[in-house]
Amino acid sequence: MHFGFVVPYAAERAFVDLAGLGERQGWDGVFTWEALYGVDAWVTLGAAAITTERIRLGTLLTPASRHRPWDLASRVGSVDRLSGGRVVMSVGLGALHDGWLAFEADEGRAARARKLDESLAIFAGLLEGGQPFSYEGRYYSARPNTFMLPPLTPSRPHPPVWVVGAQTPGPGRQRSLERAAHWQGLIPALGGEGSGGVRRVEDFAAHVAAVRAIRDEQGLPWPGYDVVVEADSYGRFAALEPTDRSAWVDAGATWWIESWWDVPQGPEGLAEVRRRVAAGPPVA
Repeated sequence: MHFGFVVPYAAERAFVDLAGLGERQGWDGVFTWEALYGVDAWVTLGAAAITTERIRLGTLLTPASRHRPWDLASRVGSVDRLSGGRVVMSVGLGALHDGWLAFEADEGRAARARKLDESLAIFAGLLEGGQPFSYEGRYYSARPNTFMLPPLTPSRPHPPVWVVGAQTPGPGRQRSLERAAHWQGLIPALGGEGSGGVRRVEDFAAHVAAVRAIRDEQGLPWPGYDVVVEADSYGRFAALEPTDRSAWVDAGATWWIESWWDVPQGPEGLAEVRRRVAAGPPVA
């Protein structure tokens, strides 16, 4: 299992410092998140990329439906090249909040889901580097283009994409799980997307089994596919049942990511995050 942590609140230099500390203390990944207005995630990750050598750098998460996909591909591709192929992008529909709605109206979950799929299709098509590439969707389109193309990303065919997936009541296939099965990783959102509630290993295992079955049907390999469990070894934001990590490994988890969203914003909270990062990953 790999171990990572999310930095809930930090300005750019503080994040870079935490990324370096995490690398020295044996963490495998450091993650930030995207706001409509705030610290730019990909600029910050780019800065961290040139001051670290090993630790993976990513988002948890990116609401890809609100990005122009070519802009997103440019940013992620740049950070992947700067880091030598250490980028991972987590995507989902995003949790609506005042910081979102102050600038953009809610288009509804269905529209956000369709835009997410189109955005990811163009993201992958551009970064795979094959031309001519074209795409025609409801919201986005792309024509073949050979103008000043960037170098290929070290991550091939593109930086891995982890997708939030949730099982909801009712018959039929779960669209978010089908989406997750198509990409390179699953972040089970037990209790619904954005939930920080109790996560039971039985529910987690059911998500994993559903995605694995879809990949089997589509002839996609399971080895190398990532499954993320969000955890909180210090508080109750993401309480797990059971707390024994071996049970989650047995259920299919490949990444244990500490999500300390209840740490307060400000100097005291940042100091607490630094203390937890300095303590190293919870491997014992």
